[in-house]
Amino acid sequence: MAVLKLTDQPPLVQAIFSGDPEEIRMLIHKTEDVNALDSEKRTPLHVAAFLGDAEIIELLILSGARVNAKDNMWLTPLHRAVASRSEEAVQVLIKHSADVNARDKNWQTPLHVAAANKAVKCAEVIIPLLSSVNVSDRGGRTALHHAALNGHVEMVNLLLAKGANINAFDKKDRRALHWAAYMGHLDVVALLINHGAEVTCKDKKGYTPLHAAASNGQITVVKHLLNLGVEIDEINVYGNTALHLACYNGQDAVVNELTDYGANVNQPNNSGFTPLHFAAASTHGALCLELLVNNGADVNIQSKDGKSPLHMTAVHGRFTRSQTLIQNGGEIDCVDKDGNTPLHVAARYGHELLINTLITSGADTAKCGIHSMFPLHLAALNAHSDCCRKLLSSGFEIDTPDKFGRTCLHAAAAGGNVECIKLLQSSGADFHKKDKCGRTPLHYAAANCHFHCIETLVTTGASVNETDDWGRTALHYAAASDMDRNKSLLGNAHENSEELERARELKEKEAALCLEFLLQNDANPSIRDKEGYNSIHYAAAYGHRQCLELVSCLVLFSLTHIYTQAPNHRGLHCGCPKF
Repeated sequence: MAVLKLTDQPPLVQAIFSGDPEEIRMLIHKTEDVNALDSEKRTPLHVAAFLGDAEIIELLILSGARVNAKDNMWLTPLHRAVASRSEEAVQVLIKHSADVNARDKNWQTPLHVAAANKAVKCAEVIIPLLSSVNVSDRGGRTALHHAALNGHVEMVNLLLAKGANINAFDKKDRRALHWAAYMGHLDVVALLINHGAEVTCKDKKGYTPLHAAASNGQITVVKHLLNLGVEIDEINVYGNTALHLACYNGQDAVVNELTDYGANVNQPNNSGFTPLHFAAASTHGALCLELLVNNGADVNIQSKDGKSPLHMTAVHGRFTRSQTLIQNGGEIDCVDKDGNTPLHVAARYGHELLINTLITSGADTAKCGIHSMFPLHLAALNAHSDCCRKLLSSGFEIDTPDKFGRTCLHAAAAGGNVECIKLLQSSGADFHKKDKCGRTPLHYAAANCHFHCIETLVTTGASVNETDDWGRTALHYAAASDMDRNKSLLGNAHENSEELERARELKEKEAALCLEFLLQNDANPSIRDKEGYNSIHYAAAYGHRQCLELVSCLVLFSLTHIYTQAPNHRGLHCGCPKF
């Protein structure tokens, strides 16, 4: 809503704010427009209604002001008067035929506004003129929902006395009781229940009032509901109990109350996650985790995908919680369904402190995880140089290959992090090592268009014309780098076609830089692989115009020769080095 200084307002608006009827009459007499609109389509009558000045409202209406004028939000002067809790202003407007059923853009009537703003006297004026107090707004909420949400006991009492449906639900099937419980309005919760509100009601996602109160840390409401005997382990559609939600949101007082009442600390949800998993992962769940452990939570229980609470701390870097779990018997090298231990996960997400905790506690740095990779591979692949340093200091053999023959330097080259490559090289990594297909780290850097990695590897002695088992050099891979195959290189750009196109253009430019650098460093564009193709064939086949121009100027082929022999019928991706 636009706000101007009072001195910048039209004279009539200034006079209304000053509360001077005589000046207003004089301005109207001088043909000042009584229905003039500001930038938000508000009229002088909206201003008077906002101020609750009944005398000026009457004067403006008698001078021709439109009583049901709507601003940009479709709010009428009656909405404004009710929001200001001015009973007299409401009475004057209604006397002059103000529409008590007028809706704003959220479909809220003056009664909704009265309920939200504790305007009981205004509601008492409006309700007798309504056919129903159960009219819903755009979200399906009635006036009772708004009164409950805002904790207005007197308003709730009035609406119930006037026939409000206590179990009316909004578009998410939430009752007034859900909102009162979520906001912690104990008096309203008790009042609604005493009037017959269904204490076990569920919304569309299966959330009960206990779920609502627990998730938002409303301890007094939680206690009240528990004292009424509600089912403490009731689940929503995701299988989460109130204890799950309290742990997820770090509501330690609620967790303490629920566990004291006997909540099942090992209850799995639909994905197999227990409250302990949530406490291990959540931002503020440290004390919740301790409470659960002290109340017998299983520290080694695994979800359906094999993740233990220790895995969850590794994902989110909760290293103090990892210490608590380990001290209470958490299995250090527990593996998930992909074969990853917590150490693999911590390395993947770059949590150096947690890696230190795990290694100090005896974690196996030489255990294979996803795709047979070691923790060092994952740290290098994901550009976490500090984690690489920590893992190397633990004594892990730097050139240890995975089952595909790839070393951590292959991983760093594929991930595109120069700092990791330099660290590994300075630590003795052999950049001549080949995987089981004969590919060096330079092949990986070229296939993924990592210019600075190529530059670093070549500068330190990597051979630009080294061939793999198919006879392909780094130049072949750079010429054939496939943007569609390497969508992971483009981040989230694939979600937007324009962003994807821009990302593709940038990546193709980087591919051209890679080719140019390799050529400047004596890469031979005439070398053919075992199928008879050289780098120019691959550049043509993958539609890289810039790359094609770079290599074609150095190889004496006619265009006909290029396109008739280009491997369009098959892709290099069948043997492309990619993690």
